Amino acid sequence: MQHKNFDPSYVFSHHPPNPDKLSHYEAIHVAAQRFAEVILANTPPGEDQAASLRLLRQAMMLANAAVALDGKFAD
Repeated sequence: MQHKNFDPSYVFSHHPPNPDKLSHYEAIHVAAQRFAEVILANTPPGEDQAASLRLLRQAMMLANAAVALDGKFAD
């Protein structure tokens, strides 16, 4: 079975960053770090806080993947 937007040879190959992509990664990392600090400063420790931080990490990683793959893989 094939997925119309999934090319394994493209998705699972190395995509070296260029200066433009590096600036995008940096902006994403800075924003995620700031939001993590807001979460930590304004929510009580517990499962919801931990889940928020996990989901933020996941969102950051997926955003970086979007940059790396030039937006070419979407479900």
